[in-house]
Amino acid sequence: GLEVKKQLEKADDAADIVIGCAGGGSNFAGLSFPFAADKLTGKNKKTRIIAVEPAACPSLTKGSYVYDFGDTVGLTPLVKMHTLGHTFTPAPLHAGGLRYHGMAPLVCKLYDEGVIEARAVPQIATFQAAVQFARAEGILPAPEAAHAVRGAIDEALQAKREGKKKTIVFNLC
Repeated sequence: GLEVKKQLEKADDAADIVIGCAGGGSNFAGLSFPFAADKLTGKNKKTRIIAVEPAACPSLTKGSYVYDFGDTVGLTPLVKMHTLGHTFTPAPLHAGGLRYHGMAPLVCKLYDEGVIEARAVPQIATFQAAVQFARAEGILPAPEAAHAVRGAIDEALQAKREGKKKTIVFNLC
């Protein structure tokens, strides 16, 4: 995220929307937290920050904000997070890579406070976005990153429908 902010500064631009894939939260946090800090300190309250998670493991959008174990056997300390429950197991066909039952506590707090948004996307639509991106850019995104690609495409199409110019940043890890 810090690198992205420097790149935007060099381009004399600012992010309208920041999008990252979200499974456990580390990838998303690395990209979005510098932008979230700007929102929290009042430097830039207009940037939308969107965590895109798989519909097969929708911990932010469907999980409960409670104390839960970080592991599946219940040996770790309890952590307050959005969780589907530490005994949750996604469908065996789900291959999106984002399979963790919960979300990082700091990501959860930002979501709970309304600093960031979250959306869950289905696997087929995610992989369709990955194929579209690969054909257009010549880069095949990992399944995890394809969630961010799906979110970016959706936001770009929405901006086009509204006739608005938007700078959309997403993390292709």
